[in-house]
Amino acid sequence: MGAAETHQAIDAVWRIESPRLIAGLARIVRDVGVAEDLAHDALVAALEQWPESGIPRNPGAWLMAVAKHRAIDGLRRTKLLDRKHEELGYDLETRRAETASGLDEALDDDLGDDLLRLIFTACHPVLSSEARVALTLRLLGGLTTDEIARAFLVPEPTIAQRIVRAKRTLAEKQVPYVVPRGAERSARLASVIEVIYLIFNEGYSATAGDDWMRPTLCEEALRLGRVLAELEPQAPEVHGLVALMEIQASRLRARSGPAGEPILLLDQNRALWDRLLIRRGLASLDRAERLGGSKGTYVLQAAIAACHARANVATETDWQRIARLYAELVRIAPSPVVELNLAVAESMAYGPQKGLDRVDKLMAEGSLKSYHLFPSVRGDFLMKLGRFEEARREFESAAALTRNARERALLLERARACSAT
Repeated sequence: MGAAETHQAIDAVWRIESPRLIAGLARIVRDVGVAEDLAHDALVAALEQWPESGIPRNPGAWLMAVAKHRAIDGLRRTKLLDRKHEELGYDLETRRAETASGLDEALDDDLGDDLLRLIFTACHPVLSSEARVALTLRLLGGLTTDEIARAFLVPEPTIAQRIVRAKRTLAEKQVPYVVPRGAERSARLASVIEVIYLIFNEGYSATAGDDWMRPTLCEEALRLGRVLAELEPQAPEVHGLVALMEIQASRLRARSGPAGEPILLLDQNRALWDRLLIRRGLASLDRAERLGGSKGTYVLQAAIAACHARANVATETDWQRIARLYAELVRIAPSPVVELNLAVAESMAYGPQKGLDRVDKLMAEGSLKSYHLFPSVRGDFLMKLGRFEEARREFESAAALTRNARERALLLERARACSAT
């Protein structure tokens, strides 16, 4: 394997292993900032050694072993050998002799999941809601600050500052690395749910890079959501979140073609949708609805996803119901992005002019000027109305805004189709 291929493989390993690595280290050192530093030290070691020695059979265990050794060395260098550090050093020293499988077992808890502990720690109320989401995406989603910034539609330095301050605050306040119980857990649920879904969304539609999707992130978010549902069986929004992710994940095989090119929802081969995931998602939605109470944002989004899942072909989709559900979502959780989705639903239910009227109102507000899906949606409406030159310009604008190579290619293809018409 050449150097370039090795570095690509290391990057892939890091994307997969870094959340578990940081979470496992945080359980040991009780400081997420220190845990992340140790994980990055292990990554540097891998970049130095793996091109020569080859990628180990169990790269996650290798990275964890190196990180633990660095923790011991750091304690010795700083001479902070109080009783707590002596106990930590002794624990780490005794683990040096563990096998790769033993290290893996040490990282795996059943309900006491390291990753779930880390999410609840990162979602502690001492942090602002924006900081909680940004920190967890950085630590558990493995996203760069640039990718998180694009997800939030804010400048990259803003996200970087949030992450640095969040880690410092958690250390200064000595926030415990535990899954809270009772009222404290309930208070943090909304933020935890939001974080899990943002991780899923980054896997479902990658904000940057050469890949249309990052299925590993979807799988990790689904796993965390399912664990959370067992922790909170009476929380409708948790089951709504799981339902939404299950149904959306059912489409993963149909969302790209043989060469990895994106395939949009209405063009997908629905025979490729995973019926088991759909059944699981519909069961979770039913569970959420049976718990009663007013529908929250995730239950509503799951109900929208269910409308698509229940349609065997695209023409059977109940767009009027979807439009009503989006209108309800706008009412309880207004945002420009939700309104953009409402515009799409209304265009499908009542015609493209209806959708265009709504997006033109959003355009006047200017809140979505850097959001690539806005000109893409507007271009779609214009194309359906036969205004091909205007549509072409919108698709080209959308292509210039996206950071995802696959999505850019799709948008430019749609622009060329407008020119050829």
